[in-house]
Amino acid sequence: MTDGRWSDLTTRVLSALVLVAIGAVEVWLGGLWFETFVAAACGLMTWELVRMIDSDRVGVAVQLGILTGVAVMLSYHVPPLYKLPFLIAPALVGAGQVSHSRGIYVLFAMWIACAGYGFIQIRETMGFGWMVWLILVVVATDVAGYFVGKTFGGPKFWPRVSPKKTWSGTAGGWVAAALVGAAVAAYAGFGYRFVLVSVLASMASQAGDIVESAVKRRFGVKDSSNLVPGHGGFLDRFDGMMGASLMVLIASLVYSPGEI
Repeated sequence: MTDGRWSDLTTRVLSALVLVAIGAVEVWLGGLWFETFVAAACGLMTWELVRMIDSDRVGVAVQLGILTGVAVMLSYHVPPLYKLPFLIAPALVGAGQVSHSRGIYVLFAMWIACAGYGFIQIRETMGFGWMVWLILVVVATDVAGYFVGKTFGGPKFWPRVSPKKTWSGTAGGWVAAALVGAAVAAYAGFGYRFVLVSVLASMASQAGDIVESAVKRRFGVKDSSNLVPGHGGFLDRFDGMMGASLMVLIASLVYSPGEI
């Protein structure tokens, strides 16, 4: 009989492989291909967010999802002065459309849009290698956290918010991210601080996951949607990427890659 701890493994792996294949092609292509992919993902995440907060507003969820996708895609191409207004527009418009929990919607919608812009900025400005590094850190954090947590168990990280996460899985994610950082640093000739940067990106990824888990518990839903078998929805799958993307975007405003 299959161990219950691993009952969802096959579905998770197959779904992950499909997402990785699609994502890898989009990251490799870059340009409008990648921008369209990111914009579509952000639109779907906003759609999921509105459905969690206000399930009766189906039409509003679709409209705000489309608005978010368009805003994210255009934000990279408009002059710097207009980037922030474009990115916060879906949050401000949606604040007048959802019937409750407007504060949660505004903060989360801004996070989705800004993280989406961060993906595009990292890929198109910093380059292909940086995007690959970010994906590897987040995937390593997620995979190590899953397997280490399932294998060793132990005390829960934050049972009230995310009852399945353990300290062992959390620490396993940090170690995996550090190994990715060390490998990239050795290959690219970066200093030891790059290992720390990779761990910080891992922590930001885990923070994104925790925030999304808190929102789901707030509204009593298990998954943001059922679009991704074994993983739930796009928010469930990309919350960690959004956290890490925003952290790297903010860091890039302070430090240049050569300073690491």
